Amino acid sequence: MMLPTHVLAGMLLAAPLVRVAPELASVGLVAGFLGGLFPDLDLYVGHRKTLHYPVYYSALGGVLAVAALAAPSTITVAAALFVLGAALHSVSDMFGGGLELRPWEGNSDRAVYDHYRRRWIAPRAGVRYDGAAEDLMLSVGFSLPLLYLLDGPLRLIVAGTLVVAAVYTVLRRHLAELAALVIPLVPAVLTPYLPDRYADAKSEK
Repeated sequence: MMLPTHVLAGMLLAAPLVRVAPELASVGLVAGFLGGLFPDLDLYVGHRKTLHYPVYYSALGGVLAVAALAAPSTITVAAALFVLGAALHSVSDMFGGGLELRPWEGNSDRAVYDHYRRRWIAPRAGVRYDGAAEDLMLSVGFSLPLLYLLDGPLRLIVAGTLVVAAVYTVLRRHLAELAALVIPLVPAVLTPYLPDRYADAKSEK
């Protein structure tokens, strides 16, 4: 799934705080956003493996959620929502496309790495690829309750994220074709720093 979908899902986890603990809502929403974003910081260093932990994030998030419920505070709520956002991101990646330049072709057997079992989880393609129409539909669905509940800067963040999702969806396939043309021109010394999907494209040329 695309990054906008992940960060909106992370924010949505915190949405109940707007009603039940409004004094903690802002920190929870920001933490959920950052947690949804965090795993994809591994894009250039072992994407969907280095910072993706579907099992461990989920277990830790459960513990932190209990702590936040037992002793709600800025720290406990922020920690719980950050880790739960990262867990949701890591788990949901198994329901998207695989790790390849054109994931709609369905040639990859790697969706996300399971460190607990020490193996790659195969893509289940509930969402065919990041930026697919159904991915955008998820972003829209996640954003609607947030747009209803929030105001001020947080609402602008949600609206801006939704715009990014729409633009990415329109450009997704074109970006892959552009990458296929540009990557072979990258100097060999930089190849080790490319994500695997791009390095593979270079080696095919």
